[in-house]
Amino acid sequence: MSDLALKNTSTKRQRIHPQVFALWVAFGSIIMMFIALTSAYIVKQAAGNWLEFIIPNAFYISTAVILISSVTLHISYSSFKKGNGMLYKSLLVVTLILACVFLVLQYQGWMVLFNGGVDMKGNPSGAFFYLLTGLHAAHIVGGIAALIVAVLHAFTLPYKPTEKRRVRFSLVLQYWHFVDILWIYLFTFLLFI
Repeated sequence: MSDLALKNTSTKRQRIHPQVFALWVAFGSIIMMFIALTSAYIVKQAAGNWLEFIIPNAFYISTAVILISSVTLHISYSSFKKGNGMLYKSLLVVTLILACVFLVLQYQGWMVLFNGGVDMKGNPSGAFFYLLTGLHAAHIVGGIAALIVAVLHAFTLPYKPTEKRRVRFSLVLQYWHFVDILWIYLFTFLLFI
């Protein structure tokens, strides 16, 4: 192999797909937003007048659900690449269902808090809790939209693991793992801070 061909091959391997790069830039901005909000939470909490409350069980269950959904989506992606179309499709649907269950559990948790007197007006602790979990839920809705598109592609397009479809599915997978990790960060933060 000539030096030029070797150089082109190694350069091609080191390039990042533009859509993946754009997704990572979005991750960076989302991370900065949540770091700013959690920092504001710590500052406001230190100022006093902070209502302590117990986080409802629905949030613990939703944490388990989102972790399981990441596992099912990862196995679905691996199955897609390995040519196991049935497992790929079925676990993609399971992931979508689990994502919706996560949102329902979040809503149930909010209702338990609200009915227990923790609202957005009464104390900054409640407002911050709703803000942090609500913004995360909005990102989950974006993930659900991506999962719906992935499910539609899985069931309407002929099964063919092309590079274009692999990249699209990889974007969904990376985003879903990101919102999963983000939730673990937020939930741990809200539990222990």
